[in-house]
Amino acid sequence: MSIRNLDKIFKPQRIAVIGASSNPQSVGYTVLKNLIGAGFQGVVYPVNPKREAVQGIQAYPNVAGLPKTPDLAVICTPARTVPGIVRECGEAGIQGLVIISAGFKEAGEQGKALEQEIRQIAREFDGMRIIGPNCLGIIVPGLKLNASFAGAMPQPGHVAFISQSGALCTSVLDWALEEDIGFSYFVSIGNMLDVDFGDLIDYFAEDPGTQSIILYVESITEAREFMSAARAFARTKPIVAYKAGRFAESAKAAASLLGPWPGRTRCTMPPSNGPGWCGCLRSGTSSTRRSFWPGCDLPWAPIWPSSPTPGVPG
Repeated sequence: MSIRNLDKIFKPQRIAVIGASSNPQSVGYTVLKNLIGAGFQGVVYPVNPKREAVQGIQAYPNVAGLPKTPDLAVICTPARTVPGIVRECGEAGIQGLVIISAGFKEAGEQGKALEQEIRQIAREFDGMRIIGPNCLGIIVPGLKLNASFAGAMPQPGHVAFISQSGALCTSVLDWALEEDIGFSYFVSIGNMLDVDFGDLIDYFAEDPGTQSIILYVESITEAREFMSAARAFARTKPIVAYKAGRFAESAKAAASLLGPWPGRTRCTMPPSNGPGWCGCLRSGTSSTRRSFWPGCDLPWAPIWPSSPTPGVPG
């Protein structure tokens, strides 16, 4: 567990969008459009070997040809191409990666092998950090940074939201826009090849603008590290965890999105909504404390409705 180089992801000055596109139906189109349309003050480099320009911005054939080394690369290309791109990023000195591409362990043995290949390549480059793969991306409203394919940018706020479910992220974003709710960070963590819940809890604990954290947890691979980070955070700030997969049906749905994982829950959890699970308040009814947001004094209120959408609690 480490917060090393997470600033490269969450506070970048230069970003490369690998797989940037002018096709409105593609993920690479939406990610680039979000970055340049949200008001991000840094430099954005579209990378596409087949285009001279993408969305009116000069494009580059590969990361080796960029004028300056980006802090962050957002990868939106097919899964089979990702290992090679990760190596190119490492050789170019890029230390922050967000892999939005799907088709990894959630897709079967071939995808699982691709994910393992990426992990091995990343180990060759000291300090490389990766969010994803199979994620929606990240949003930092305070920096007007939307490195995701979500539809809109929420308001700046003081709550960090971390979810393994991309579908839930879109539902929460829709709700937040309707209710004018803000976030300090909004992170779709995906398959957690590298950066996991524990890393992000520790990182956000050091951010004075983050006053609380909400987690949507489908699986925990490093339980001891997670519990240590959550306990430390909960000493000074509230943290709420919604744990999916405590019933057979939801566990099956989570496995179909993130790949198989053993057991319904790997951590001991309290029987009711109260402190006890590594210092967290466990939300077992799709609810959390509205008092997380200034001006909301109600002790409990719904954050998102039940939904039959795969990857969304219901």
